[in-house]
Amino acid sequence: MPNARYNRLARVPAITLALTLGLGLAGCGGMPTNTSLYSVKQPVVERTNMVLDVTTSSAGLPISEQQRLNGWFETMDLRYGDRVAIENPGQNPAVTNAIRELAGRYGLMISETAPVTEGFVQPGQARVVITRTSASVPGCPDWSAHSDMNYTNGTSPGFGCAVNSNLAAMVADPQDLLEGKKGSGETVIATSNKAISTYREMDPTGKGGLQDPGSASTGGGGN
Repeated sequence: MPNARYNRLARVPAITLALTLGLGLAGCGGMPTNTSLYSVKQPVVERTNMVLDVTTSSAGLPISEQQRLNGWFETMDLRYGDRVAIENPGQNPAVTNAIRELAGRYGLMISETAPVTEGFVQPGQARVVITRTSASVPGCPDWSAHSDMNYTNGTSPGFGCAVNSNLAAMVADPQDLLEGKKGSGETVIATSNKAISTYREMDPTGKGGLQDPGSASTGGGGN
């Protein structure tokens, strides 16, 4: 009997050690696997099309339809980065001009090509399409790595989440994350050249020499 009791007591530390090792190895999962300095978490740009069909006439848009369209623009919080397009089967330029004028109040221009939307435009109507782009970084933050061991010298799964999430939140036009802003070029060059020439032709601040401290006039005052 004493030998049996000794054997039972000897097995208890061995079982405890095995459970400890098992729990320790189980918590070592999720080691980083990205061995480059490129972030796996990148901004994803999504586009949403919102449409409104307006009734047209030979003179363009009736006043009631213009008010309804302007109210829709206000409700949709039309802002910089949005794109407004017109699907105008009748090809009436008065309709395009009326919608362009309303969009211009929000500082936006009309896109030349309207995106494909569901349904058909009924005769006597035109479709106004607002394309809104948003950017986000899916999967951030990522704390899936639970191990302190890093045999591959990889970066954390959440590497780049802070920078890319802030970039996606602060960019004024998320479309710029896909392609750069396109401009006429000539206006930009003319503006930059004017600023550069003004800077170069400006007289240096010390061209007139230093002022004599004794000749400097001071305002008089007294009690």
